Amino acid sequence: IAGLLTATLATAADAKPSEPPKPHFTLTVLHNNDGESNLIDAGSGLEDFGGVARFQTIVDREKAEATTGGQGKKNKRGVIMVSSGDNFLAGPEFNASLDSGTWYDALALDMIGYDAIQLGNHDFDFGPQTLAEFISEGFSDPGTPPYVAANLDFTGEPALQALADDDAIVKSTVVRERGERIGIVGAITPNLPFISSPGATVVDPDVAGTIQTEIDELTDDGVEIIVVISHLQGIDEDIELAAMLDGADVMVAGGGDEVLANPGDLLVPGDTPTDSYPMIAQDAGGDDIPLVTTAGNYKYVGQLVLDFDKDGNVLGWDGGPIRVAGGAQPDAVASDPAQQAYVVDPVADYVAGLADQQVATSEVGLEGHRFHIRSVETNEGNLIADAYLAKGTELAADFGVAVPDVAMTNGGGIRNDNIIPAGPISALNTFEMLPFANVVTVVEDVTREDFKALLENAVSIIPADGNSARLSGSGRFAQIAGFSFEYDSSVAVGSRVKEVVIPGIGTIVTGGDVEAGADLTVATNRFSATGGDEWDFGDTATLTPIGVTDQQTLQDFLQGPLGGLVTAAAYPEDAGPPGNCAGARIVNTSAACVGP
Repeated sequence: IAGLLTATLATAADAKPSEPPKPHFTLTVLHNNDGESNLIDAGSGLEDFGGVARFQTIVDREKAEATTGGQGKKNKRGVIMVSSGDNFLAGPEFNASLDSGTWYDALALDMIGYDAIQLGNHDFDFGPQTLAEFISEGFSDPGTPPYVAANLDFTGEPALQALADDDAIVKSTVVRERGERIGIVGAITPNLPFISSPGATVVDPDVAGTIQTEIDELTDDGVEIIVVISHLQGIDEDIELAAMLDGADVMVAGGGDEVLANPGDLLVPGDTPTDSYPMIAQDAGGDDIPLVTTAGNYKYVGQLVLDFDKDGNVLGWDGGPIRVAGGAQPDAVASDPAQQAYVVDPVADYVAGLADQQVATSEVGLEGHRFHIRSVETNEGNLIADAYLAKGTELAADFGVAVPDVAMTNGGGIRNDNIIPAGPISALNTFEMLPFANVVTVVEDVTREDFKALLENAVSIIPADGNSARLSGSGRFAQIAGFSFEYDSSVAVGSRVKEVVIPGIGTIVTGGDVEAGADLTVATNRFSATGGDEWDFGDTATLTPIGVTDQQTLQDFLQGPLGGLVTAAAYPEDAGPPGNCAGARIVNTSAACVGP
């Protein structure tokens, strides 16, 4: 026994600890999301940050280093570049494309050299035809890179279906890097029909099921590395999605604008981390999946470096956001000459021209902050709704429709997210307020019951205490003209609207009960008229677009009926916040209502 024990101990002493498996392949995933036509820079006060020309420089540098670096590693190295959606956005920068016939955003994306681009909700904002033209006309070789979305059916949209038939839009794609095959699968939010204009595009709400089908087909074909890119509007949705998937190695999210970063990472001023980079989600089997995203506007290039063994198993990861900076910043880079010359300079010249074009003067600051415009009456919201009502009245006879009784516009369509200060109002300001080129639409034959239901939907997500600072930010809230209403946020959703008064017609809702009477005619925008933000005008309603965008409508109103002057008497600064419980047109009667 003693001899056996001695031999056993000797064998144990001679044994070496097992070494961790060596990487067979290192993949660098470069990524971004929500570029949203911020091609010039990151915006006012952040001119030294962002910009697609500086973004291009960093992407080119990181692509080169990803395949040549490695700190002495001898394994194979590859790199892919992906976008997780919202690749353009209505506004002055995108309007430069519409006016010139050059798709500047597509030109920029083409030069960056993506391997796959996820469709985002804003990519559908101008409708399926514009998206199809953007892809087919804007890229030198449509389909290179492919757009991806596993849960979309384009059968009802011929132009997009033609792109799908040509593999320019796919459910998944395979990229080859150093002999390794990387599968990329994409999906978009099931809320697409409510927040954009996809036309007859059908969205499968079973995001996990559609993605898993693609993963299974790829793995059955021998693809061992799977990247999921999605535009689900928030990283929490991707964490939930991960728990329903099996076989995904990495997930790249979009739509939430979260900042993921680690200690020491340089961030754009004003940005604070939501969580670490990467976040770690768990899949259906309880295995870890690295999950990444970036803030939008070309402010960061995300860089996730993953080591794989020979069987495609993830051994580890590293990385973080790379800030896009210029000027005197310590990490400044030069602008890519081609992006600067062919994209940034012409777009900047167009925007500068809009800024130089004064269309009115305001005696007051116009409140357009996102969390206010989507939760309380504001003077900017009143101004825009008044413009709708005026344009609907002006053009009613030309289009053979009734003169509208009232006007409503969804808060989600008002985008400047700031206070436009008292003083000159430029054409650029009108685009900043109303960037989507939504055509003003007259909706006739709206029953009073359906009108009340519209208002119930508008206030359905207001917190019980009415506190706009805690609002989730739904765009369904209505800015209104031609009437006033009272609601109580402390009571059940669907029973909040207590009184609606239309001067010249009378009180149509009293104590929550609808008074009998004639149907109504409403001026709104086409997005809302066709069900956007879950606005439902009812089965009897008829829609007539009247051929003028909301931006042009606002500019016409400023220069015409207002005579170039927004007065403090007509649009006082206290029309909404901080007195958000009792505006001039919308009153929250909840006893618990508080200011923001």
